[in-house]
Amino acid sequence: MPRVITNNGCQIGYDEAGSGDADPIVFLHGVGSDKSVWRPQLGYFGRTRRAIAFDYPGYGDSDPAPKGTTRDDYASAIISGMHELGVDRAHVCGLSLGGVIAIALNHADPKRCASLILSDTFAVHPDGEAIYERGVAGSNDLRGMAEARIDMLLGEPSDPAVRSEVVETMARIDPAAYCIGLEAVWLADQRDRAAAIRVPTLVMCGTEDKVAPPALAQQLAHLVPGAQLHLIAGSGHISNLERAGEFNEVVDGFIRDLG
Repeated sequence: MPRVITNNGCQIGYDEAGSGDADPIVFLHGVGSDKSVWRPQLGYFGRTRRAIAFDYPGYGDSDPAPKGTTRDDYASAIISGMHELGVDRAHVCGLSLGGVIAIALNHADPKRCASLILSDTFAVHPDGEAIYERGVAGSNDLRGMAEARIDMLLGEPSDPAVRSEVVETMARIDPAAYCIGLEAVWLADQRDRAAAIRVPTLVMCGTEDKVAPPALAQQLAHLVPGAQLHLIAGSGHISNLERAGEFNEVVDGFIRDLG
């Protein structure tokens, strides 16, 4: 049975592993994915602390997102989910759209963030509007879009198992939810919010990321006071799957001394 929590009559899907006294870690997925993308991280971090991956409204096991849902609504849903699970404070790790939502979550409730890990993401994307329009145009065939874009998403040579997982996950997303997610990520401009972050922050990016390239990670790290930057050699846009071992070790090293 799927794990869900109910807040204000709406269900939010989540997966969870681990326990302990250390601050939990919360994982936020990308626009073409769902909570299942974080399985390698739940298994790793669940050995030492509570690890939780959420679905956004409309994704995975969550209820459909109402028309007009925004990135701030996503952030609010995650905050509510954390509250329902008894998580007052956590390290918040987001990839791509997840990084955008992590910044929005910190803006809404900074005391809830022990740290931020922002991977393969940005404060603003220079080609965001064009990417958004292409995504909306192709949203009626998400399997076809995934198959057409897989080489853009992943570094080469890519793992066939990762390729298959990325395509299958994207293919099962509801097109209406996908369009809401597209707007939330590609039309974001959170430069002011990024500059206002005051928690320890790690910015990560695959060196072969063609979607949110290292230059945007460098710009984001420059915006966030005191942010650390780590580039993952050979990885594309989905670094937590493509280079799970390095991703986990770098994040673990970053948060270990923070709590």
